[in-house]
This record gives sequence, C-alpha cells and structure tokens, in this order.
Amino acid sequence: MRLRRPRFTELIDRQLDLFEREHRGLIEDCVAAERAYDRAGRGEAEERYGDYVDLVETGTEVLADLRDNFASTLDEDAAEEYEDAFNRAVLKRFRRFALEIEER
Repeated sequence: MRLRRPRFTELIDRQLDLFEREHRGLIEDCVAAERAYDRAGRGEAEERYGDYVDLVETGTEVLADLRDNFASTLDEDAAEEYEDAFNRAVLKRFRRFALEIEER
C-alpha cells in the first residue's frame, strides 16, 4: 500500500525552494544576526536581538505573502488546507520564520 502525499506538498516544496533561492541573502543575514546576538555583550545584546527579530519578521512577511497570494486563488476549504500545509512546511524547513506565520 502506498501512502498518498497531501495534495499541496509538491507545490509548497517548489514555493519554498524558490523562497530559499530568491531570499538566500535574507536567510544568511538571519543566521549572522543570530550569531551576533549570541556573541554580544550585555550592553549590546538587546540591539543585536532587535536586528535579528527585524530580519525574521521580514522573512515571515515574505513567506506569508507567498502563502496568502496563492491561497487567494483557491476556494475557502482548499485555501484552509493549503495554508495549514504551508505553515507546517515552513515550520519543518525554516523554523525561525514559522513562529509568527500563522498570525499573518
């Protein structure tokens, strides 16, 4: 017996591949900002964390826009299924951007 993949899995994989290619700089900036925060001294940590959060927020917004633009082409039930699958895929692949994506 072969297990069936959810119907949006392949599409979402392609969308996230595209996000990763087109926003590689943003992803790398997030990694660098997180490292800077981890290495920051007490007086500098709050500012470094703010820089990191701003970058993560930008990535989250890009992903949410990608999700919402496609979801707007679907009927209500399909859109809900797609959005749930997209959010789960982001959590799996880009955890740092997943924390707030459901709220957008």
